[in-house]
Amino acid sequence: MQFQQLAYFVAVAEHRHFTRAAEQVRVAQPSLSQQIRALEHDLGAPLFHRIRGNVSLTEAGETLLPIARRILADTETARLAIRELDELDRGRVRLGAPPSLCTGLLPAMLAAFRRRYPGIQLELHESRSGDLRQRLTEGALDLALLAGARTTAEAGLAATPLLLEELVVISAPDAAPAPVAGDRLGIGDLAGVPLVMFRRGYDVREATVNACRAAGFEPSFAIEGGEMDAVLELVRAGVGAAVVPSTVAGDRFRRTRFTPEAGMTRVVQLAHRADVEPTRAVRALRSAIAGFVADPARRASLPPGIESLVDDVS
Repeated sequence: MQFQQLAYFVAVAEHRHFTRAAEQVRVAQPSLSQQIRALEHDLGAPLFHRIRGNVSLTEAGETLLPIARRILADTETARLAIRELDELDRGRVRLGAPPSLCTGLLPAMLAAFRRRYPGIQLELHESRSGDLRQRLTEGALDLALLAGARTTAEAGLAATPLLLEELVVISAPDAAPAPVAGDRLGIGDLAGVPLVMFRRGYDVREATVNACRAAGFEPSFAIEGGEMDAVLELVRAGVGAAVVPSTVAGDRFRRTRFTPEAGMTRVVQLAHRADVEPTRAVRALRSAIAGFVADPARRASLPPGIESLVDDVS
């Protein structure tokens, strides 16, 4: 098995087409096909179904794909680590984060990091936490901010809790009558309230639906299936209320906090693969994010309903 063969295999798996894969890796299509056949011979199993031009992965191919991606990613990480030995003025960090943090806290964090390390290339990948965990495991990300109902020990990942964040109910400032009233509300107060709901897979959606069902009712959806930006705009237009993290509520909406008994919170963690030594650039960003959260001056500027879980940066 050769490194080049794995690169060709991943290209075909992603394109589902031999000619387009050959164009991507800049090799003649017959040569690529020959290398794939050699790889299949070495492994003792076909990797692709080839039926009238349609290419799909076999069971062996599905098994190999995440392993091959991880090998290729680790090789690139090793190359960058060697390049960074001289000085920390270059490098690359692939950071993943859920949409709520990309909209809320992350811009200020990354702006501070860029001012200190302008030579480090940052790649931001926005997705839900479940997808980010998978991409970390495959080696497609170096770091990821993960949000969930509780701190969990993910297999193969090392994680540092950063923030405990309240979920709040937002509605349009001029909505009359207000969908919810008062400074605090319980889960039962959401019964019958038309909600603008995120698409399936968002941790906030799961937390809201599960809390409503535990209280004995099904939530009412005015509309569902949106991403973060769409949900915020629909609420501002008066379509309904929404349950969102405190970081995105801002000053544009009427916001109501849940009672402490409601338990509507989430934990934000900073995670990386436990089996890979981070490069100097990755360590620098990890330290900068933790330091941003631990800084007493930053803590004072956090929106209501957000508690730092980082005491120091040691």
